[in-house]
Amino acid sequence: MKIIGLVGGTSYLSTVDYYKRINEGINQNLGALNFSECLVYSFNFQQIKNMMDTDNWSGITSNLISVCKKLQNSGVHCIVLCANTLHYVADEVQKSIDIPIINIATATAKSIQKQDLTKVGLLGTKFTMEYDFFKAKLIEFGIEAIIPISVEDRQFVHDVIYNELSKGIFKSQSKTRYLTIIDKLRQSGAQGIIAGCTEIPLLITPSDLLIPFFDTTIIHCDAVIKYSFPRVSFEEYSTFSVIFEL
Repeated sequence: MKIIGLVGGTSYLSTVDYYKRINEGINQNLGALNFSECLVYSFNFQQIKNMMDTDNWSGITSNLISVCKKLQNSGVHCIVLCANTLHYVADEVQKSIDIPIINIATATAKSIQKQDLTKVGLLGTKFTMEYDFFKAKLIEFGIEAIIPISVEDRQFVHDVIYNELSKGIFKSQSKTRYLTIIDKLRQSGAQGIIAGCTEIPLLITPSDLLIPFFDTTIIHCDAVIKYSFPRVSFEEYSTFSVIFEL
């Protein structure tokens, strides 16, 4: 079994979810007392958020490269960034290490493609919604992503992630407005919704919606589980569909 390098802490709640889902998924497939072999590096989220708030992405990139190299030198076979927003610099980080980063956007695009959808709504931090790194991966698979038109709606989605969900705070009024924003996306032609932040599924679930809901945490973990097994190479991973269900 391949050893997984998890880069977490942004937030710790989603990192715990990754650890739990990956271990449960491997155990469901192998049984007995088989669980993931992994190493976890957890950032102090505040330090990362300070750099995000000042648009210091070069600082974030440097920190990620340093951590990924430490994990690589410790013997892991791949890197998993346990947050959507950090994937903004994933391609740049990949250039500096010799092991693959399992990309959350690529895995999500494959999942959407399996359902033959061509237009989806994307929710996440303002960086995920407004920057092109996630949308560009979707475009490679012929999928268009739309985001809330209103700046106020995008800011609300962003603020709830940082001020509530990342702290384990879940408010019914925030969920209600999220669902209203999602319905606006549906009315604009979205055939499905991407939870483009690993904290959003802590608030919104598939049963809340009338259209498919793509939980990027589950999708990402599926891809990691699949890659963990000895019979699956990184090259094969890039062409396989998800074969393990959590």
